Amino acid sequence: MTKAQKKAPVKAGAADKIQKSKRKGKAQRKQAKGSLFMIASFLIASATLRVGVGATEALAREEPLIDSPQTAMAEPQACEHPEDMRKLMSVFEEREARIAKQEAEIKNRLQALNIADEEVSRKMAALEDAESRLRDMISIAETAAEDDLTRLTEVYETMKPKSVALLFEEMDPQFAAGFIGRMKPEAAAGIMAGMKPDAAYTISVILAGRNANSPTE
Repeated sequence: MTKAQKKAPVKAGAADKIQKSKRKGKAQRKQAKGSLFMIASFLIASATLRVGVGATEALAREEPLIDSPQTAMAEPQACEHPEDMRKLMSVFEEREARIAKQEAEIKNRLQALNIADEEVSRKMAALEDAESRLRDMISIAETAAEDDLTRLTEVYETMKPKSVALLFEEMDPQFAAGFIGRMKPEAAAGIMAGMKPDAAYTISVILAGRNANSPTE
């Protein structure tokens, strides 16, 4: 075997070792790169998480720029009207104030009318009561007067006709005619016969005028 042939296997083995070493180095570098990539990913994720939490807390501390629909509905917002709407609302408010004032005045007047109506009703009741008592008194007075006239007429009928004739001549003819008209015909005729002709004539005319107005049927 020549020296060249002996050296050839040695070189071939060394080459194989070199190739294996290279492949192993590449694998280790790949593994190291993978580990570094994973570590970097974890670091980035951690930083992102911290930033997100900080931003959330900051947003929570700050007032929201835009209210949610629920918040907007829960808190009444002042609605600013345009100038025309404000004028119209002012007119409506003035009109409602006038109507309320008129209603109050009408209510007061109705109350006053009710009080006046009650007072009038009370006075009318008192007046009717007084009128009823007055009618009773007049009725009593008329009855008493009638009784007195009846008794006085009976007295004149029992007196002497001549004496009664002289008395009736001194009386008012209307009053004397009233007594003679209430007397019995016989007593009245005796008294009329004893009176002066003028007085008897006057009383006769008065009696005839009263009877002329009396119904015949």
